[in-house]
Amino acid sequence: MCDNDSMDDMVAYQLRAGMSRREFGALTLGAGLVSVLPRAADAAEVTESEVDIKTPDGVADAYFAHPAKSAAPAVLIWPDIFGLRPAFRQMGKRLAESGYAVLVVNPFYRVKHAPTAPPKPDFTDPPTRDAMMALMNALTARTASTDATAFLAWLDAQPAVDRKRKAGTVGYCMGGPLTMRTAAAMPARIGAGASFHGGGLVTDQPDSPHLLIPRMKAQYLLAIAANDDEKQPEAKKTLREAFAAAKLPAEIEVYAGTMHGWCPPDSQVYNPEAAEKAWARLLVLFKAALV
Repeated sequence: MCDNDSMDDMVAYQLRAGMSRREFGALTLGAGLVSVLPRAADAAEVTESEVDIKTPDGVADAYFAHPAKSAAPAVLIWPDIFGLRPAFRQMGKRLAESGYAVLVVNPFYRVKHAPTAPPKPDFTDPPTRDAMMALMNALTARTASTDATAFLAWLDAQPAVDRKRKAGTVGYCMGGPLTMRTAAAMPARIGAGASFHGGGLVTDQPDSPHLLIPRMKAQYLLAIAANDDEKQPEAKKTLREAFAAAKLPAEIEVYAGTMHGWCPPDSQVYNPEAAEKAWARLLVLFKAALV
């Protein structure tokens, strides 16, 4: 997670990246209108549940989905600033149908249980923006590490998890840096990480997420929104150099024509074609790395 100053600079993850307030409002107004994601022909039967997980700071609420008939590799999903909601439950279930034991967490549990954002949140509305920023700014590098450790320990205690295989972590927007905190906190456990339109992966702060790469042992997928790249074009080079120096495989790509937030199906900037490409690359990564 970025420190509080750098998160403020992100302006909740996209105004910093060059999107106008009108465009960002369109993105956030779409939240809650969930497109139906394609279902694989060979989708596994899935068991779903809402769960509570004890952490050093309280009890976190989360959604857990896994194949009903066999143990599977664990995957921890960090959502964007709008938190745990139907779109992310749908995304988690889809990944479970592909053969993974998936935990989608509410990173803001210290303040409130999900839902943590109002229906169809408009980030251009000052009270809404202030409330979302307050939730995000309460998270720190320490909370990311302690939460990740607690969440993976919970997953590893579940019969549905195959503990002999590496675990993965996935993050969207502000969740992108959290995947890097997770991979660095548990290098022996995390075999793969994926960040989709992650904000604040490379900052000028001493605890910038990219500086954690030498501590990791995870293969990575970093799918960058085109307008994020326009604002910070040097970030991808910094990331490539850091992963290369650490001798870690990393697929780092700017997705042409995409806007920050294009993956969740409840966003008005949802780009189905690019989201499906990113989804396919995630499955390729997990198949290779979660062994």
